[in-house]
Amino acid sequence: MTATLAAWSAAVTLAVTGAITGVYYAFSVSVMPGLNAVDAGTAIRAMTSINQKIQNPLFFVTFLGPIVAATVTGVMLLILGRRPAGVLFLVAAGVYVVGAFIPTVVVNVPMNETLDAAGVPTDPAEAVRVWADYSSGWTWWNSVRAGASLISLLLAGLGVYLWGPSR
Repeated sequence: MTATLAAWSAAVTLAVTGAITGVYYAFSVSVMPGLNAVDAGTAIRAMTSINQKIQNPLFFVTFLGPIVAATVTGVMLLILGRRPAGVLFLVAAGVYVVGAFIPTVVVNVPMNETLDAAGVPTDPAEAVRVWADYSSGWTWWNSVRAGASLISLLLAGLGVYLWGPSR
């Protein structure tokens, strides 16, 4: 195991964590407000389609990547004797698991499945209610995921900084 391999792993950690942070951020500040601006039936149909299409290999690499890459980097840095940097990468992985991965699995995905199963109500007033309930809760938890991912990214960045040659 070399420092070069750890450096590549750290770079992957930063890339995938930055990418997933951007996905969550974009949903909270643009996708959901955009869907909230159209009629509820259209929003429900669009979000259902988005939720189906996002399930692809590239998304799963960015969704699971921060856990794997930060953990691998942290362990490698500990083995290389770079304890402060290694611990920060492991904490970054933990923050991501608790603040982004678990809410996705426990809250956001089940909400997506419920929305998909319900379909678009035929009564427009009911569609408005369904969308309003979904959108507010989903967006709040998505913002939690964005914040946790950003904190994870910052921790990994600090790990890279502490790993630097003069530290």
